[in-house]
Parts: sequence; structure tokens; C-alpha cells
Amino acid sequence: MNLSRARERRVVTGGVELCVAELGDAGRPTVVLVHGYPDSKEVWSDVAVRLAEQWHVVLYDVRGHGGSTAPKPLRGGFTLEKLTDDFLAVIDTVSPDRPVHVVGHDWGSVQSWEFVTVGRTEGRIASFTSMSGPSLDHFGHWIKRRMTRPTPRKVGELLGQGAKSWYVYMLHTPVLPELAWRGPLGKRWPRILERLEKVPAGDYPTASLPNDAAHGAWLYRDNVRARLSRPRADAYAHAPVQLITPTGDSFLSERLYDGLEDWVPTLVRRSIPAKHWVPRTRPDQLAFWIDEFVTANESAGRDGAPVAQAEAKSPYAQRFGGQLVLVTGAASGIGRATAFAFAEAGARIVAVDRDAEGAARTAEMARLIGAPAAWGEAVDVSDEAAMEKLAARVAAEHGIVDVLVNNAGIGLSGSFLETTSEEWKKVLDVNLWGVIHGCRIFGKQMADRGQGGHIVNTASAAAFQPSRALPAYSTSKAAVLMLSECLRAELAEKSIGVSAICPGIVNTNITTTARFAGTDAAEEERLRKRTSRLYERRNYPPEKVADAILRAVVRNQAVVPVTPEARGARLLSRLSPGALRAVARLKPPL
Repeated sequence: MNLSRARERRVVTGGVELCVAELGDAGRPTVVLVHGYPDSKEVWSDVAVRLAEQWHVVLYDVRGHGGSTAPKPLRGGFTLEKLTDDFLAVIDTVSPDRPVHVVGHDWGSVQSWEFVTVGRTEGRIASFTSMSGPSLDHFGHWIKRRMTRPTPRKVGELLGQGAKSWYVYMLHTPVLPELAWRGPLGKRWPRILERLEKVPAGDYPTASLPNDAAHGAWLYRDNVRARLSRPRADAYAHAPVQLITPTGDSFLSERLYDGLEDWVPTLVRRSIPAKHWVPRTRPDQLAFWIDEFVTANESAGRDGAPVAQAEAKSPYAQRFGGQLVLVTGAASGIGRATAFAFAEAGARIVAVDRDAEGAARTAEMARLIGAPAAWGEAVDVSDEAAMEKLAARVAAEHGIVDVLVNNAGIGLSGSFLETTSEEWKKVLDVNLWGVIHGCRIFGKQMADRGQGGHIVNTASAAAFQPSRALPAYSTSKAAVLMLSECLRAELAEKSIGVSAICPGIVNTNITTTARFAGTDAAEEERLRKRTSRLYERRNYPPEKVADAILRAVVRNQAVVPVTPEARGARLLSRLSPGALRAVARLKPPL
């Protein structure tokens, strides 16, 4: 995506000429995207195009960057006061009659914190979304609090952020940053971003990068030391703030935002498992959150009250809110409960099942429970071509999946000698090949994106508990368990976690569809009803398995036995496998 369809205009202010681009309907509320260092407005192109479907989107090159001219002299030309003058000139031009919603990344966020905390902009900003850029005033107070009566924890936090801020010290050196950016660093920067941040190639960075980076060094020189040493005491936000924190940010510690509530009366926190350049690597997620926050503030503004952060329905809301989660076998049982648990945590849900009607019902209920968006998809996971089409469609319409739950499965009971090749094939096609297709297709998308993710494969306690009655089912689940362990080892370097969930006897409808090898129709129906009654009496709810799945993702657990019998079998498989083998020889009562 690029800004080729944007409408450009020039805004003159403070001796510089700013290049301003606009997308979307100018009659709609305005969202202003402010770029960071060493970027130009093109860093926002993928986010801007998505937001322009709903809002009037404005991007501008900060003075000295992209198509905007640089102040003369450079020294003293990039102070926060002058950057605020520029911002006011832009919004007075593009939205003179109504407040705007501001979004800032990196240094765009640093200067936007100034915009949202100074008196002269009060009433002109409807909301602010901040990512990867703190207020210098808040940062200064943060440092002072940790230097007052220091403790080992406070000292550790200071040293940790100090190490992450190495580039700030370099930018304060005279001449060297300019020489580096206009020389080898400027040429290699696109490859550095691709390799370290997994930023995809495209219309960013632009050819103006060397000059942008050289001029932008003055953003740091003109502001950082002055503000950190003498932070403002009145730096309180006068608009609602949404803080988006990339958990893998190489330049900013998450601890830097501790105590932010003291400065921001209305604060919504989000976290995203990604690195620093999220406008390029996670535009789908950012656009979704920005759209949601702007919509909430516009609605609250019409009601005459500021937006308030909704109370989290789930303890996992901050971790999964807005993330894209795909669950197979979602029409019932563990799959449906898992979709609902992620929905309650605020995730977007793709509910996949062969049962189109059941998948649609799960998606509809997920939206009622709390999912900001949910879609039902009718797909047979054993069909590789259908899974590839599903993955391509989901990526194009909703983005790359953040959490994949390969849950679809079928049951088959009966002795090995009575199980036909066709029955073996059917079980392995769904229980094993369905998991392989999901891991391979969606896992590759996660790996190519380079921002991590998580894969959950539903195995079973049968994976480590042999049984003469379940040879095909147990074999398929043991294969899923080993596949998960192998994938976990391979994908760790891609920051993709893999968990195998191993439930025991759970009250789901898998028993109503299970097959019994070597029986006629009447006998099979009798055994099916008998097994269903056993599972109903056990009455272990699928919601507990769903909770274990969310916990496994948060903790990045490898193998998670669920239910007491599963945990006991797992323990025995390690400590006394002979005992399990002896139990396996027992013939189940008919």
C-alpha cells in the first residue's frame, strides 16, 4: 500500500513549509498520524490506507523530513514548542472547526505527548494514541523517582533503559550522525530494518532517508537533555490516551510507562508482541485499535462525556485485546469454548469448522461476548487446498493470525486388528494432517511476518497413555504431541511459541460423533450412548480447557495436561511407564 492517491497540500509555518497528505472523506472526523525518527510520513502508509475507509486521515512530514523544508539554522529549529506550532498550523488547515485524533509513533509520539499536555492545544485534540515514544516530561520524572532513595529494582530499571537508549547518546555527538546517515548507514538502513525488525520492503523508507535522519538528530539535541533535567510539573493529558506497547521493543522498556495513570486521567493500555516499527510490521492491528479508540471517543464526545476504559471482562484482556485468533473445530466443545474465552479477552475471532452453521453461531456469540469482530468459516481442515485458500483470505481481509488453535478432531475406538485402513486414514487426516496443514500454512505466515505468534495444538492425554481400545486415536494424538515439540524447537528462533494441550475426559460432543471400529450400527450406537453418559457423569467442562489454552499462550508452556487424570497419566509416563502399560492391557468393559 502507498500514498499515491493522497491529496497533498503545503502549510507554511514558522519559516518552514510542511508537506501534508490527506486520505478519505474530509467531512469525517480527522485522524492525524505523526511519524518518528528517522522516518517520513510514508511509515504510516499501510495504516493510513486502512483508516481512510472510515476517517479523514492526515499525515505530514515533520520539518526537515520528507517533502517538508528544514529550518535555518538547524540548531534550535526542532524544539517541542516549534513542533507544536507546526501541529497547530496543520490541524487549523485540515480541521479548523473540530478537534482531531492524534496518533504518534517513536518521536512522533514524543512530540504528540507535548501536544496533548500543553494548554494551547486544549480543546483541539479529541484523543491521542501513543506507541514507542514517551513524554520527555514523564520520562524525566520517572528518572528522578528512581534516583530518589534508589533500590536494586529501581537501579536495574534505570540501567536497563539506559542500555536501550544507546542511540540517544550517539545522536548527541557532533557531525558523526550526519556523516553516518549520509554515508554507509543510510544505504544499509532498509536492509537493517528487514533483517532486524522484519519490515517488509515497499515504499518505505523513501529516498529522503539520509537527509531526514541527519536533520532529525536535532530533535534529540534540542530537547532531550533540557526536558529530562527540567521536566514540566504540569504535563497532564487533557484528552483520553491509548497506549500501545510493543513488548519486543529494542529501544524502550515497558517499565518506562509505570505510573502513567498519574499523568493521564483516562488511559487505555494495549500490548502487542512485536518490535519497534509496528506501523510497518503490524498495520492491521494498529488500524483496528486506532479505529476502535477513535470511534469510542467520537461516540462519547457526542454524549458529552469523555471515553472511559471499559472494565476488562477477562484477566487476559490486555494480552489478547484486538489480536486475531483462529480456532478450528470451533462449532462446539473445546473449540467453541476457546473461541469464547479469546472473545471475552477482546480478541478478533475466526471460527473454523466443517459445520458452517455451527461456525457462524460461534462467531455470532463471540461478538456478543466481547469480540470486536468475529467471522465463521466453513472449511475441512484435512483439505490442504481449502486451508491454503482460507489462510490467504484471512491474511488479505483481516491480517496475519496472532494465535492459531488447531483443535479440530474426531474420535475412533476399537482394537487395532478391527480398525480398517479407511478408518485409520479418516482419523489421521483430521487429527494429524489437519494440524500439519494449520501449522505449516499459518505458521509460515507468522514466520514471514517476523513478529512472533503462538500455535496451540489440541492433543490428548491419550498421547502419553497407551490403550488397547484407542490405537488410532492415541497414535494421532501422540503424533500431534511430538509434532508440537519439534515445531517448538524450530520456531523458537522466530519468537513463535508452540503449545500442546492434552485434555483427559472432557464433557464435549466428540462422543456423539465418535466411531467404534468392528461393530455394526446398532452396537456402535449403544457404545456411543454409553461413552456419552460416562463423559457426562465426569462433567469436566470445556471452559476449563479453554482457560488452560489462554494460560498456555501467555506463559508459553510446552505441554499442558488438563484434568486430574491427564496430569496423573503424564506423571506416570515419566516416573513409571510400566504402570501405564499394565493399565493399557486391561480390556474395557462393554
